[in-house]
Amino acid sequence: MKRRRMVVVTGMSGSGRSAALKAFEDIGFYCVDNLPLPLLPAFIDFAQRSEEAVWSAIGIDIRERGFAEEFPARYGGLKAAGHDIEMLFLEASDQALIRRYSETRRPHTLAKGDTPLLDAIGQERKALAEIRMQADRILETTDYTVHDLRQAIERYYAGGDGGRPMQITVVTFGYKFGAPYDLDLLFDLRFLPNPHFVPELKPLTGEDGRIRDYVVSGPASQDFLKRFLDFLAYLLPRYRSEGKSYLTLGFGCTGGRHRSVSVGLVVAGRLRDLGYEVIVKHRDIMRT
Repeated sequence: MKRRRMVVVTGMSGSGRSAALKAFEDIGFYCVDNLPLPLLPAFIDFAQRSEEAVWSAIGIDIRERGFAEEFPARYGGLKAAGHDIEMLFLEASDQALIRRYSETRRPHTLAKGDTPLLDAIGQERKALAEIRMQADRILETTDYTVHDLRQAIERYYAGGDGGRPMQITVVTFGYKFGAPYDLDLLFDLRFLPNPHFVPELKPLTGEDGRIRDYVVSGPASQDFLKRFLDFLAYLLPRYRSEGKSYLTLGFGCTGGRHRSVSVGLVVAGRLRDLGYEVIVKHRDIMRT
């Protein structure tokens, strides 16, 4: 019998709470959204007695009256009383939140009257600071798609993989744009030959065979790839034996256009040959 588990899902408005609850629901959690704070003790009592809610997730955010002021003490009291409850806090950068609000055209809860959206986001971030400090897990969703968020929820909360093969996500990126969040393993490839300084190769990307040849065909690059792929072949089954269903590998170069893309594709191909499910994401391939 699986142990009881209750997760409070909260965080910044626009950071993915609704999508996270849908992901929890899909992996078997009993989910309740927008639960009024006064009903939290009653729901906990229900969840502890109900076989239907052995796993449960509660969505609650700043829209709930008194949330920022009252929730820290309520949550701290529940933890102190020994309840098996945990908090997932979702957040994203100001720029990401502004973009998401502009795409959905939803008003921010705190954007009253003439309050600019950026000011409303700042007010919410400040109001939730104490709650964030209490969180058991924080997910930064700035670079997440809905699929990425679902994958993260499954990784941390599914409690088993159902016999599925390990899924590996290969993320390529440029260090000048910042390293991605939530990588399990990160590899810096800036020691490899750089096509950026070859005029006829500079406009191309690592998806082009000419770039891959330039980056990985030399003796030193081939020696690196052999050692690296042998290392992964040794390492990944050990992650798998510990029950890890998802693994994210990050490959970085200066701009995320040439070397990281080339090596990421080579590694992804080899891992697929070994029977792993592989998703490849080139975060910065079109950025300059």
